[in-house]
Amino acid sequence: MANKKHESPHILAYIMEIDKAIRNGEFPNASSMNKKMGWTISRSTFLRYMDILKDTYKAPVEFDFKRNGYFYTDKTYFMPQVMLAEGELLTLSTILPLLDQYKNTPLEGAYRGLMQKLLEMLPDSISVDSSLINNEVHFISDPITRLEEGVFENVLRATKLHRTLTLEYKSATSSDYERREFDPYHIICQKGSWYLLGYSHSSNKIRTYAMPRIRNCKITEKSFSLPKDFKLENHIDPEMGVWTSSAESFTVEIEFESRLKTFVSERIWHKDQIMRENADGSVYLSFKTNQLGHTVSWVLSFAGEAKILNPPELKKEVAKAARRILKG
Repeated sequence: MANKKHESPHILAYIMEIDKAIRNGEFPNASSMNKKMGWTISRSTFLRYMDILKDTYKAPVEFDFKRNGYFYTDKTYFMPQVMLAEGELLTLSTILPLLDQYKNTPLEGAYRGLMQKLLEMLPDSISVDSSLINNEVHFISDPITRLEEGVFENVLRATKLHRTLTLEYKSATSSDYERREFDPYHIICQKGSWYLLGYSHSSNKIRTYAMPRIRNCKITEKSFSLPKDFKLENHIDPEMGVWTSSAESFTVEIEFESRLKTFVSERIWHKDQIMRENADGSVYLSFKTNQLGHTVSWVLSFAGEAKILNPPELKKEVAKAARRILKG
């Protein structure tokens, strides 16, 4: 029987694992990485990988003789990691028009720069049909909120590195900014608006901050760890929204008039939704969420053609909002 060919990992795969071990404070060397990963690389090969890490990826890496392993002199360093096949790069080159949906957001310039670098990696023998790149695709986005310069970049980096932020924040009901310390757990973009979920030191609770209300945002040297019991879904509902005052969820039951049957039925409103058509052509929709406020706005958008069956508190809040509208 012929021996099965063994395919070794790509060199970059080795370097990425070494980088991870350094960032985790493991002080790796050839022996420890072989034991941890099941590799069989020699010391000279390991040193060659370290040279690549230093020279190609500009890693601030040094050897600690007491710990017999490598460490980063700059703890904020992280290695850019891109492993793409030529076919994947070709696919990326065809989606440039889709970047219009990020127009005027903090990600637009970064995404376009990344796309340009990836395209430059394509070999000369590959050409791309311009008709693929210049598709007549247009995105109508929600209004984009404005962020203070540097806020998005510092928030993103602090979230990646698990570093505490110092910032000034103005709540929706306040007229003045207040200084806060904040541990950023997760970044969320909802309909053109950016939000930051994390631990507020001042309130001693997990809070959601609207990023346009943040200024003077700085990354500190203080590190934090996510709580072991932290679950993102307890604080946001990706289908409905990011604002909530508790982790409690409720079941929404809505009946849409028959005139909306096609419009409602052709959409997925929630990943856990239950939908069925009634005998009279109306449509029943049910799902669970923890976002009462956003659900109120969503129901109101149907201008009276969505009947609330449950829960009672949703019906009460929609009625209250409708009365405020009529008063105006």
